[in-house]
Amino acid sequence: MPRVRELEVFRLVLPYGARSESLLVKLTDHGGMTGWGEAVSPEPKAWSRLEESLAALLIGVDWEHPDAVPSGDPAVDMACWDLWTRMRGVPLAHAIGGTRTSVMATVRLAPDPSVESLVARVNQQVCAGYGHVTLDIRPGWDVEPVRAVRRAYPALTLAVDGGNAYTDLGQLVALDSYGLEVIERPFPLGDVHAHAALQDDVAASVAVEVRSTAELDDYLTLRAARVLLLRPTAFPSLSEARRAHDRAAAAGWDIQCAGGQGAGLARAATVAVASLPGCTLPCDVTQPPKQNQIVTPLVGANAGVVAVPLTQPGLGHTIDETRLGRLAKESFHA
Repeated sequence: MPRVRELEVFRLVLPYGARSESLLVKLTDHGGMTGWGEAVSPEPKAWSRLEESLAALLIGVDWEHPDAVPSGDPAVDMACWDLWTRMRGVPLAHAIGGTRTSVMATVRLAPDPSVESLVARVNQQVCAGYGHVTLDIRPGWDVEPVRAVRRAYPALTLAVDGGNAYTDLGQLVALDSYGLEVIERPFPLGDVHAHAALQDDVAASVAVEVRSTAELDDYLTLRAARVLLLRPTAFPSLSEARRAHDRAAAAGWDIQCAGGQGAGLARAATVAVASLPGCTLPCDVTQPPKQNQIVTPLVGANAGVVAVPLTQPGLGHTIDETRLGRLAKESFHA
């Protein structure tokens, strides 16, 4: 039974790419075992909420299972799961019901200055072993780049991500003639009817990202998609993410796990969730840069395949605390 004797919280501003923020939580029990969790791009009030309430919630309190800790915070929940599974000597993937030893990966490519350079970047990734590519699209950067990539690679499995940026069906329906597997996040979150209309008009599967099982139920009711884009750290707990997985799989949907940003812990949790039996599409944990990660081994793909760590308990990665100390902008200890 875990009993936390001390905790630490760190706020990191990652040095590469978009310089996103992460909150890291470290829990230490009375036997010296530690558990780690991460929230990527946390809410503005997350830091103060943890500083004010985390110690009272955890220190000296006995709990049998991570679900018994009502934090509502993904970093705290992840740290509890990491500690709990490490104490039991089991990998997180197995503890939540994962069955895979490795998962296929997609590589995500952002909009490019030119169509020609985008095709060249796709060529680099295909040569590196990726058989699945996701193109980020936006209004005005959609049909032309997709057409060019499809002409260059007629057999490549191709998906697009609209970033919730579209407001009408026209350009998205036009993309369907290029043999897309999935159209991810075409419309703003919550516009269930627009997603349903698009799914009725295209052969590609529409993918939606939700943050609760209640939101997912709205899409299931209207048959507004056929793919769940499952981002574990968007849910308040890994158990809630597992429930969303179960509900989507029971409805016959495909599931793609996503979570390529952060310092490595969130990526590791994404890989664990991607090992669940309903996660049928390549996972997205390859967003660069790897230089942001503070975990060993780094979380990423090799020739389009991501290994699920099954020989180490918990998340299956160790933390470079020296590098963490250099990246932390502020921290507190209790």
